[in-house]
Amino acid sequence: MIRRELKFNFKSFVIWTSILIAIFLVVFLIYPYIITDDTVKSMDELMSVFPPEVLKAFNMDMSSIETVYGWLKSEGFMFVLLIVGFYSSILGGNILLKEENDKTIEYLGAIPIKRSKIITNKIIVSIIYIISMVLLLGIFNYIGLLVSGDFEHKQFIYLSITPILIGIPLFAINLFISTFLHKTKKTIGISLGMVFIFYLFNVLSELSTNVEFMKYFSIYTLADVRNVISNVSINMVNVIISVLITILFLIGTYIRYGKKELI
Repeated sequence: MIRRELKFNFKSFVIWTSILIAIFLVVFLIYPYIITDDTVKSMDELMSVFPPEVLKAFNMDMSSIETVYGWLKSEGFMFVLLIVGFYSSILGGNILLKEENDKTIEYLGAIPIKRSKIITNKIIVSIIYIISMVLLLGIFNYIGLLVSGDFEHKQFIYLSITPILIGIPLFAINLFISTFLHKTKKTIGISLGMVFIFYLFNVLSELSTNVEFMKYFSIYTLADVRNVISNVSINMVNVIISVLITILFLIGTYIRYGKKELI
């Protein structure tokens, strides 16, 4: 069944991964040509207009976008975190529900196969694809940076790993939510909306101390890109929280799906 799931979800994996790689391919190809002394001066003038809080929200207070690696550490990884979040959330919202939506749950029920095994196989395949997306993009960017210029290797490796800390929990949360629904159309809006809200909370928490508490309600806080950039390390507390959130919602999925009336 794992082979079946890998095959059925391969197309979406290729599409989402290709989108990410295409974005960074364009950056690697055009960045050396658009960054000149004049453009650097213009960017510096533009950056001086923005409040420090805005620059902090996008890590531009810690990283200059005069180089490809500088852009990667600021705006670049924002794209990565968002797209990995979208992919993981949609995957979690659809991978169980599609069996009901496509009526293939009747076939699985006739084999017969335990519901717990269905969930386990889908979780394994999903985690394989989420981690594969992050690793493939990391390898691509690593090669691109080797060609384009100097960068901090250890820091980059840690940065490349951080999307996993938000991707897998988002998958688990949406997988659990899907057990309360019967149609995949409903989950897409929920999945996308959840990612936007979590990301917005994380950005807003950096803009003012008055709303700093919002970071505690955002999965994106677990990525903690700023800590990786400044300390070249991953906060193990965030890793533990990411694992605990994942386990909690996966357990909920097993319990809820075992009682769900399938159509």
